[in-house]
Amino acid sequence: MASGDAQKVWFPELIEMVRQAGAPAMSMDALLRLRDRLNTTLQTIRHTRQILPAMMWCPHCQTRHRAAPPSVSVRATILALGRYTRATASEVQALEKRWNRYRKQQQLNRDGQPEDAGAAPRQRTRVTRRVPQE
Repeated sequence: MASGDAQKVWFPELIEMVRQAGAPAMSMDALLRLRDRLNTTLQTIRHTRQILPAMMWCPHCQTRHRAAPPSVSVRATILALGRYTRATASEVQALEKRWNRYRKQQQLNRDGQPEDAGAAPRQRTRVTRRVPQE
């Protein structure tokens, strides 16, 4: 495994997919299909090359664990259009605003999947510093 691959998301194969299929004027359905293709390709690359997720420090149990495997969100796809295509910053911003409106109307999560109505919203856990006992 090459150095840095554990954190890497934008492999050359994914960048080429964005360059070929990406356009700032694409429909939301086309954007979601592109995101799905990018994410599937990312997972395939990581599996075939046996790239494990990066290690992280858990403040709760004070040990190191593997982080969650990276994935490609819709917003990451939109930002990749701005980074790897000739899309202007204003076109990317307009597409991002369209996505946010569409996501709220359709009640989709960051990956373009329907949100679970019964699932509680994600909350950050509060990390407190332990005071040594004497």
